[in-house]
Amino acid sequence: QVQLVESGGGLVQAGGSLRLSCAASGSIFSINAMGWYRQAPGKERVLVARITNGGSTNYADSVKGRFTISRDNAINTVYLQMNSLKPEDTAVYYCNADYRPKTTPQMSLGVWGQGTLVTVSS
Repeated sequence: QVQLVESGGGLVQAGGSLRLSCAASGSIFSINAMGWYRQAPGKERVLVARITNGGSTNYADSVKGRFTISRDNAINTVYLQMNSLKPEDTAVYYCNADYRPKTTPQMSLGVWGQGTLVTVSS
């Protein structure tokens, strides 16, 4: 079993910053891409930022220049530094990983974290 554990959410005023962390654990052969998605009330889950194991990144247009995704491959952890937060960034943020399990490394599987709530007040 592979698990993702997120942390770092909370309440912040507009213009403030938060840093989210997501650690992967379990029977992992390798992790390909890791990413952050968010889901606001009444809306679909959407991509925020994604990073490959080689360090290539892509971001949603709405967060470019404000959010930075990074990862530490040695500890299977991905981070999301969120600056200049806006009320519209309020959502549950979910971590996602595409990985290959130890038992069957020829397979590529996906796993989600439980989500962490970010609330930005105006």
